[in-house]
Amino acid sequence: QANVINLKTFLSAVRLAHQGNDAGVLPLSPLVPAKNSDVEKPKTKMIITSRRDYPLTKSFPFSLEHLQTSYCKLARIDSRVLCLRKLRKLDLSHNHIKQLPATLGDLVCLQELDLHDNHLEAFSGALCSSSLQKSLQFLDLSQNQIQALPIEFCQLRGLVRLRLDDNALLRLPCRIGQLSRLRFLSAARNKLPFLPSDFRKLSLENLDLFGNPFEQPNPLVPNIQLKIPSTLLECAARATVNHRIPYGCHLLPSHLCKDLEVAKTCRCGSACLSSFIQITVTMNLHHVSHTVVLVDNMGGTEAPVLCYFCSLGCYSQFLDRHLQSS
Repeated sequence: QANVINLKTFLSAVRLAHQGNDAGVLPLSPLVPAKNSDVEKPKTKMIITSRRDYPLTKSFPFSLEHLQTSYCKLARIDSRVLCLRKLRKLDLSHNHIKQLPATLGDLVCLQELDLHDNHLEAFSGALCSSSLQKSLQFLDLSQNQIQALPIEFCQLRGLVRLRLDDNALLRLPCRIGQLSRLRFLSAARNKLPFLPSDFRKLSLENLDLFGNPFEQPNPLVPNIQLKIPSTLLECAARATVNHRIPYGCHLLPSHLCKDLEVAKTCRCGSACLSSFIQITVTMNLHHVSHTVVLVDNMGGTEAPVLCYFCSLGCYSQFLDRHLQSS
């Protein structure tokens, strides 16, 4: 943004000085403090809402903290965007993005990610294990084609707001209760038949599950997967979880580690892996959220939630209490 004449004079002086000329003969002008209007501040925000305005040859300013590129018909995330390490808010809504690159997790300052109205079919487990674990607070995946979220999704423990509306979700992550900071959750108009048992651990301010085909719970029709006697693997897995014995891929095969991470919890507090009794019970959603959007047009605020039992004894005790209360 320099004055052209002054810039030429300065460059001329630099050339003469480089050639070893005496400083007294250099064409230097008196030093005048720059005005605020002469200094261009680093650009921190850029909003692009049409394809014709999308920069094809110019780079994005590395100082950007907020970038919105909506309605640009993007089929993938621009690699130039993935170099903007100061980004705090990235809005890529209303595009044609089908897949997210793993390098998106390198944006260590990213707090808000809006992917609303794209063509996503999955959310990568690698992203959930990246720096987004700590930084990401707002995530909008609504109006995509996602059927399931990976086990690792619940490692995004900084999430405060999560939008999953208008997808094809058949289930929510089984460890969703680990999202202890989550306060706003919407998963309306999906294909959820029930909620995971871990859903009870959430503490929300606002919850929207409208328009899901929730099944009618029936505790008297259990899904019995008990293996009697228990296998050695089942006994060892239960002991590992119940006694909080440390484990990892350096000690166990990776598939066993994944099984242990999704172990079910009986009403008695004990763990069970592949030997259990499963039922669905009714839960009033006000138990986990202060404000609840109606589940259906009938004014309901209840939904079925999975419930597990590690033995016939635990299920019998629950059944006795259920029949007495009925």
